[in-house]
Amino acid sequence: MKIIPILILAAVSASTLAAAPKKLLVVTTTSGFRHSSIPTLEKVITQLGQNSGEFSVDYVRQPASNPDAAAWQQALKDELQKLSPESLKNYDGVVFASTTGDLPIPDPQGLVDWIKAGHAFIGIHSASDTFHKWPEYNQILGGEFAGHGPQVGVECLNQDPQNPANAHLDKSWTIAMEEVYEFKNYDPGQVRELLILDKHPQSKEPGHFAVSWCKPFGKGKIFYTSLGHREDLIDTDPNLKDRKNSIETSKAYQQHLLGGIEWALELKKVAP
Repeated sequence: MKIIPILILAAVSASTLAAAPKKLLVVTTTSGFRHSSIPTLEKVITQLGQNSGEFSVDYVRQPASNPDAAAWQQALKDELQKLSPESLKNYDGVVFASTTGDLPIPDPQGLVDWIKAGHAFIGIHSASDTFHKWPEYNQILGGEFAGHGPQVGVECLNQDPQNPANAHLDKSWTIAMEEVYEFKNYDPGQVRELLILDKHPQSKEPGHFAVSWCKPFGKGKIFYTSLGHREDLIDTDPNLKDRKNSIETSKAYQQHLLGGIEWALELKKVAP
């Protein structure tokens, strides 16, 4: 008679462990251009985790301004200690959300090895404008920022409707206004493309232009979306000033981002 409650307790404990939310470390530090939409990205990523119940979020944030450049640089290094191999043991995935420049992370190879061991790496917008002097970072991400023109409207073509990042989208997805990146060191044969353009965002000449993709890296999974410059694409707040994108477009973007995170964390899989 005493064994049954123990078995039940064990089953409940196992179920609780299986349902425990994943842990994401979101990095929003920059040593180059800093996007004004970073606080909006932070807010929305937190909301996506809370609303889905699938992941919790911790942050690596920009230190406060300091006229003493050396002191500020040291504060940045201290904040980035959360990316040390010892600290990364506490997380299932890392998000680079509009990071830029060469960040003084404590152990670059340690981050590479951690991803290869079976963890998630998610890059948003200018994550591709980060670590231009570190070739292996581009191997992780799959493409490197080359430039952009004025903000424009685009029609993104859905290349993988089975992926959670795209499952909610039709064959094409029109965005009224966004900053659209061009890439170098990008090979479509080395990634699984999610969204592309078949016209150059500025000249409208026919071609093949990447917007979002995913890929394996060792045992880890990489999801990258170049979308995420404008607050009114990221956030569904109807009171945002000078809104150009509809609330429905913002909802679609959030689902694109959430689905990519879910895929990278292996919370949702794509049938082979």
